[in-house]
Amino acid sequence: MSVWKQFAGVGAVATATVLAGIGVGSLARAQATDDAAHPGKAVYDANCAACHAAPPAGDRAPPVASLRKMSAQTITAALTTGVMKAIGDGLDRRQLRDVVSYLAAPEGPTGTGWIDDNKCADGTVDLTAKPAQVGFGVDQSNTRRMTSVQAGLATKDLANLEVAWSFVMPRTSVLRGQGVVVGSTLFYPAGQAGYVVALDTRTGCVKWATPGGVRASLAYGQLGKNGPWAVVGGDGAGKLTAFDAKTGKVVWSVDPRHDKTVPLSGSPIFAGDKIVVPISAIDVANSMRPNFECCKAHGAVALLNAADGKLLWTWHTMPDAKPLGRKNSQGVEMFGPSGAPIWSSPSVDLKAGVVYAATGENTSPPATNTSDSLVAIDLATGKQKWVFQALANDVWNMSCPVGSPTGGRAPGPNCFFAAEGSVLRDHDFGGGPVIWRGKGKTLILGGQKSGDVWALDTSGKTVWHQQFGKGSALGGVHWGIAADATRVYAPIADPNIPEKDNAAGLYAIDAASGKVAWSWKASANCEGGRKARVPTCDGKFGLSAPPLVIDGAVVAGGLDGRLYVFEAATGKLLATHDTAVAFQGVNKLAGAGGSIDAAGPFAGDGLLFVSSGYGSFGQQAGNVLVAYRPKR
Repeated sequence: MSVWKQFAGVGAVATATVLAGIGVGSLARAQATDDAAHPGKAVYDANCAACHAAPPAGDRAPPVASLRKMSAQTITAALTTGVMKAIGDGLDRRQLRDVVSYLAAPEGPTGTGWIDDNKCADGTVDLTAKPAQVGFGVDQSNTRRMTSVQAGLATKDLANLEVAWSFVMPRTSVLRGQGVVVGSTLFYPAGQAGYVVALDTRTGCVKWATPGGVRASLAYGQLGKNGPWAVVGGDGAGKLTAFDAKTGKVVWSVDPRHDKTVPLSGSPIFAGDKIVVPISAIDVANSMRPNFECCKAHGAVALLNAADGKLLWTWHTMPDAKPLGRKNSQGVEMFGPSGAPIWSSPSVDLKAGVVYAATGENTSPPATNTSDSLVAIDLATGKQKWVFQALANDVWNMSCPVGSPTGGRAPGPNCFFAAEGSVLRDHDFGGGPVIWRGKGKTLILGGQKSGDVWALDTSGKTVWHQQFGKGSALGGVHWGIAADATRVYAPIADPNIPEKDNAAGLYAIDAASGKVAWSWKASANCEGGRKARVPTCDGKFGLSAPPLVIDGAVVAGGLDGRLYVFEAATGKLLATHDTAVAFQGVNKLAGAGGSIDAAGPFAGDGLLFVSSGYGSFGQQAGNVLVAYRPKR
């Protein structure tokens, strides 16, 4: 998975000390009138411009215009504790201060007025209702399927929606996480804004708000047999925090990582009185620095005791890296194996006692059999049961071209292995495995950035697979799939891929047989002022965020900010909504939507919720949580 998955939503809490030390107030001042005279321009030109000044179509690096929509907190976090730390480590404190000041958007609203001025008159959180979802995948099987009772919405309602309210996050360009709805309360990770908030579902008013830069989706469950009900999420500094759902009070905060250099990117999931935590890796980005010892970090799955966060076991995607006995062109020692990060929420079969996880590519050799794979792990012991590898020898990092040693640019110093047989694809499983049950079968489903959708039996053997398009490093199935009792729904992103190879759209597959039931092809729409609001609308219009099944409908969000509602049985398009527009939040902030990515739609208490804005991968920034209700 790419560096900007890590950059997106880096936790503000993780960098509070750093920001205080270098004076965030001054860093967030408005851009200098004369850019040429700004001291940060020279730092930017020397260290950043090569990637950000004019990135080619499909490149991962956001253009400088997108950087300038990011907050000082976000940029500083990326340079000091996040994915651009490799660059930040080469800057002194003055250079760091100057380049952040040069790039960062004006601070805008300060303090907590965006919370305090929108407090509920009655902040009671009633947890007696069943949760609408328990985490990113809706259920422990990761199906992203909701009944009409769970969502409070029927198919006919979804075909006839209007905006009920919107909530605007300050200092935000990326909305990376989904919320959880319990009764009339929506728990939401406002990561870049530095808070976890509990909102009233009907009005958007704030019941509680607790500092905490949770960067991915929240999970909901009970902290042990007699413990409180809580929402749990991870931050960019690697801390997993449990917040009491009634009060927002932090119950515990722990660091479950085996490698203290990586953030927590995927979403945890409760497994009875335990919590399963996915652990990613960051060297895919660090490798851009020629003098970086590439590469050491690798992915893992950790199991924690829910009551206190105590670590029970860790399953590693590979052994710790060792010196390879070779140096890169800069004379720096190289290490391996590394990589196979876990970016997404695992699924759990409590009855069978199995955790299923999905991995990304290796970042240095030797290639392992756990990269680009679906994996089964024994829940009780943490021992590996089986591994299904969809693509072997996919060793890649951000110093590498994509597809071949001459794939558009020369390999960098830390792509020392480029001519040694790697496929150089970066074809991760970006979304977690789905456990599908139907017609007397149990299948493990997964979608890959290659455009492949796989169905395995519970022993890890292939039952069927389909491929839509050719995929790319940011294409194919990016963040996950959804399934109901009959079909699996695969969104295809394919940004900036030529028309003849572009499969952007939504595909429904009969889950039992693997036959395609229907398909819908996405297309660009830059009319009606959309080109000004979403400059990338002509190349980035596919579906990257995971869809959501509600009753007999499928809801999916596009990279250009459009939200679609389909009839699940036929693929008929029932409604389209444009979220890439201006909003006035109920919390008295003006904001705007943008690309829908990473965080898929979610629902509860009769409303549909969409996180609109994703200023990574060169996409459209935004900062609005939009709540839709059936038209009155």
